[in-house]
Amino acid sequence: MTGIFAILGPGALGLSTAQWAAECGLQVRLLGRDLDHARQGLQEVEQRWGVAMQKGALSPQAHEKARSRLQAAPFSLEAMESVSTLLEALPEDPGQKTLALAMAAGWGGTDLLLLSGTSALPISDLAEAAGIQKRLLGFHLFVPVPRMAVVEVAVPSGTPPSLVDQGRALGLALRKRVVVVQDQPGFAAARMALVQGLEAMRLLEAGAATTEDLDALMTLGYGHPVGPLELSDRIGLDLRLSIAEGLFRASRNPRFEPPTLLREKVAQGETGRKAGRGFYTWDPDGRRL
Repeated sequence: MTGIFAILGPGALGLSTAQWAAECGLQVRLLGRDLDHARQGLQEVEQRWGVAMQKGALSPQAHEKARSRLQAAPFSLEAMESVSTLLEALPEDPGQKTLALAMAAGWGGTDLLLLSGTSALPISDLAEAAGIQKRLLGFHLFVPVPRMAVVEVAVPSGTPPSLVDQGRALGLALRKRVVVVQDQPGFAAARMALVQGLEAMRLLEAGAATTEDLDALMTLGYGHPVGPLELSDRIGLDLRLSIAEGLFRASRNPRFEPPTLLREKVAQGETGRKAGRGFYTWDPDGRRL
């Protein structure tokens, strides 16, 4: 791709994407709410590269090239100069996302490819709220981006095919299998994973088996890398609850109705790995105890 790939939001998704995109040869600009915020994200990426070099997974030469491709800047009109693609990687807050996307569209001009990194919010709703109908795609990368081999591109009805082609080209530049899906609440991946996670919670709530045993059935029986309850902890139980509530409101399908156990854990602050406790207990470094 030509031009600069800007990533708005130095959180888990933004940092993982910035790291991998730079390694893939793209010119990347990591945008934060101010310069210090963006530079903190850049430092985190540098630490990850340092660990990769210690493990022999990244050569010093490859690191030097990747580092030269990654810049940090505040989200501003000046920072949008020469940007051809912007990935919004902000928290799952529709208001925050739409405001940022509207600002980026105004600063970047009509040729700017706009992407949202949401894993569940309807792209058509975000686009309408931001006033950028037929200009926005969902670009759902899976974290950690360097290790996960697929990207889900969500396409609202009426989107020009040329825009879809641009999204597909970026996915290929990031060395991902590109799966194009119809835009709907939860897209496809989140809907499939959510149903399994909610059903595991219902089984746990009913006393059918322990947390560890339910997860073992899926890891040892079906070959999943992690079980649905551990995955829920890793994603964040508050995010799982928010997605489930949104899908249930939109569809009224009982399979998306959040279990009482999930609501209780979120209300108690047991939101998973980031809080140190969810269905499992986690240490400060994010390892399961």
